[in-house]
Amino acid sequence: MKKWQPGTHGGTYGGNVLACAAGVATIRAMRDEDMPGNAARRGVQLTTGLRKLQEEYPTIGDVRGLGLMIGTEFTVKGKPADKAITKALIHACEERNLLLLSCGTYDNVIRWIPPLIVTEQQINEALGIFEDALKETIK
Repeated sequence: MKKWQPGTHGGTYGGNVLACAAGVATIRAMRDEDMPGNAARRGVQLTTGLRKLQEEYPTIGDVRGLGLMIGTEFTVKGKPADKAITKALIHACEERNLLLLSCGTYDNVIRWIPPLIVTEQQINEALGIFEDALKETIK
């Protein structure tokens, strides 16, 4: 730090001992609990489930992502869907206690970002809720 001029580096939490200890504990927990491995396995499970739903609901134009950050894009005849479809699905899921976000240039993508510790059962439950919301929203 002696080599840096004042103002070269800023950060509210830079060098904070408590923040550094929390970071180390987080890395240890991720490693010890195999969170990256779980994220990969649950991501495959979620992507596979969403792609099965895509076969039944062609308005799901794309399912993409890596690990547990997955986008489900909604289209109508190959063009971006009206964002109202995406918003209606998000609200239908919220009413069923599944919280999802929208994103994308046209606000027509649902972003899935469950925690790294999500279980197989929780992914299955989320897919079931999403399917029910699809049935209600896309008729």
